[in-house]
Amino acid sequence: MPDSQDVSAESPDSPDSPEKRRLAQEKKNERYVWWYLAYFLFGIHIVAFVMIFAVMHAK
Repeated sequence: MPDSQDVSAESPDSPDSPEKRRLAQEKKNERYVWWYLAYFLFGIHIVAFVMIFAVMHAK
């Protein structure tokens, strides 16, 4: 039928639509940002504890 159109690629509800892919990638990127922030804050605390230990035990 020439009148029928494939709207599945155009539909925002389609699993492969550009909007869905962009949102999925954005969610993945946001998750990575939270992990990087967690590692950074953990590292800062380790450095702070080492510095406190060094200052407390300095002669």
